[in-house]
Order: sequence, then C-alpha cells, then structure tokens
Amino acid sequence: MQKAKHITRAAAYADSDDFRHIFDENMNSLYLLAFLLTADHGRAERCFVSGLEDAVGGNTVFREWAHSWARRVIIQNAVRLITPQPDGGSGRSNSASVDSNYKKVPAERHLELAAVLGLEPFERMVYVTTVLEHYSDHECSLLMGCARRDVLPARTRALEQIGRNVEMQDRQLPNVSEQDPARYDGRGSLIELMADPPFLRSALLSHSRNVGLL
Repeated sequence: MQKAKHITRAAAYADSDDFRHIFDENMNSLYLLAFLLTADHGRAERCFVSGLEDAVGGNTVFREWAHSWARRVIIQNAVRLITPQPDGGSGRSNSASVDSNYKKVPAERHLELAAVLGLEPFERMVYVTTVLEHYSDHECSLLMGCARRDVLPARTRALEQIGRNVEMQDRQLPNVSEQDPARYDGRGSLIELMADPPFLRSALLSHSRNVGLL
C-alpha cells in the first residue's frame, strides 16, 4: 500500500523528460515569448536554452503545472539577462538591436509585435508578463524584482505606445496593400511569425544527450 502511494505521488510530478517534451512541442511559442521579452534573437536563444536547463534541473512541480512553469522560467531568465529597471537604467535596450529586429519583422503583418519590440525594456517586460501572460501585478513585481507600484504605470505607458504605433501603421497599410497585394494578407497571429528556428532543435538534442535522455 505504501509503495502504491509512493508511485502515485511520484507520477504526479513532472520529470526531466516531461519538460524536454514540453520545450520540444511548444518550441515556437516559448521562443516567441523569449523574443518578446528580450527583443533580441541572441538573447532569446540564450533565454530558451537556459529555461530548458532550469526547468529540467529546478524545483519539483506538479505535472499539470509543467506548461505554465516552463513559461515562468523563460520569464525569469529574460529578467536575469535584461535586468529591466523602472527608471530606464541598466536594462535599457540598445537602439541598434531593436532597430535590427524591426527590419526582420514584416510590420504590415505583425503590427503588435513590431510595437512591442519598440518598447523600453521595463515597459515591454511588464506588458508581456501581465497582458500576454496574465500574471498579476504582484506576481510581476516579484518576478522582475521591482515595487508593485511600478507595474501599473509601466503597463499604461506600454499600452498607450502600442496603441499609437499600431494606429500609425494601420494608416499605412492600405497604401502597402495597393502597391503589392501579396505583401499583405491580414495581421495574422504573433505565433505565425516564428518558424522553427534550427538552433532550437539542435539545442534540445544536445541538452538531451548531456542529461542522458537520448
């Protein structure tokens, strides 16, 4: 009886293979989350790989929470990489990096994405964490290591700037579609932006070999 209880209890927790499967099956959405948080492909790659390592070797969590925990560790790694500050301190993005990411994104199809990438680091990470990932202001403040009172103003600024940018780009879309209809077929969803980045599969395979999963 005791042995049966132990097996049932162990089976309720996510193991390393569960997390590897989650990162494999949800590769695009997890990478997109990392990219939205960091606004930089290099940092997003590091964030994704570190997130996998932390999920596999981190705290024990129930299997039913494993998906949300995988996204949480992505956020935690992004915060460590960016160190966003409410006053625009050390976490301020390099403008050249943000501009280069704009060039990689077809803005006429992904207006919201381009607008999010253009936010300052603190505002961007608050927006992604609270609006897109649905964390409470209190949870966001704990993840980002800031005061709760800083979260609401940052989200308000982010929403206002995104609204202005999307409205401005919306006005430009009719001209774009008239000149080249093939370039515009609707905004699409943010997740459609991300193809399967080749490095992600190789990173997953490499990590799986290192921990003995393959």
